[in-house]
Amino acid sequence: MRSTQIRKTFTDFFTSHGHQLVPSSPLVPDDPTLLLANAGMNQFKPYFLGETTPPFPRATSIQKCARTSDIDNVGRTNRHATFFEMMGNFSFGDYFKEDAIAFAWELLTQGYGLEKDKLWITVYEDDDEAEHIWRRIGVPASRIQRLGMEDNYWSMGVPGPCGPCSEVNYDRGPAFGKEGGPAIDGERYVEIWNLVFMQFQRGEGDKKGNFPILGELARKGVDTGLGLDRLAAILQDAQNVCTTDLLLPTMHTVQDLAGRAMPDEGEGCSREGLTCSDSAP
Repeated sequence: MRSTQIRKTFTDFFTSHGHQLVPSSPLVPDDPTLLLANAGMNQFKPYFLGETTPPFPRATSIQKCARTSDIDNVGRTNRHATFFEMMGNFSFGDYFKEDAIAFAWELLTQGYGLEKDKLWITVYEDDDEAEHIWRRIGVPASRIQRLGMEDNYWSMGVPGPCGPCSEVNYDRGPAFGKEGGPAIDGERYVEIWNLVFMQFQRGEGDKKGNFPILGELARKGVDTGLGLDRLAAILQDAQNVCTTDLLLPTMHTVQDLAGRAMPDEGEGCSREGLTCSDSAP
């Protein structure tokens, strides 16, 4: 499935479930606390904080993002890039954990056809509710792992809305790393979708990333982010995000300008016509 169809499948699914399709905000956001947009929820921050009344109870978008915190990982892993598109669905005091998890599971397993037994789940270490919902939906306890604040608690990195999260990870197989789930190997069990349960407001943090929780938000919300490039790598059987139909043309241009061959592209994509196995029109 090519990236254009991945995007359309996502937005069609959520608009059919009552979400307002909202265009991506500019990469340079209208927010003095941020240099660059780093998540789909940036433009909705006033809604989560209760500063502005949202014109709709639920939304979906495909946001242009850049994360300076990821720069050291670019080129070292198969899944990080300086720029990426984040497909997201959002609830502003409408639905919460149960519907967010049900939506993600249905879209991944039915809309995109991912094999259920290749999906692993992580939840915040104290979030019994999220684990119980995943188990009711059919995920066995053996494929659900609990992780701490560093892995399964999300904020913008600055004061604002925050909350525990649950991540959906895809097992790419033994060729990509060790067994044991996402708690053991993030390359093999690659995170594709993060479901953030926005229910708290954080204060200023210290240099170690610790921050105080100032209190609960007036209304609980949902903020999710599904990485287009990571999902494309899986659906196109590409070795890494750079060999998907999203980035391969750029990599070939760099190759031509540098006069040096790219490393082995793997079997997922080929230069001729940028065709990918399992491609869609």
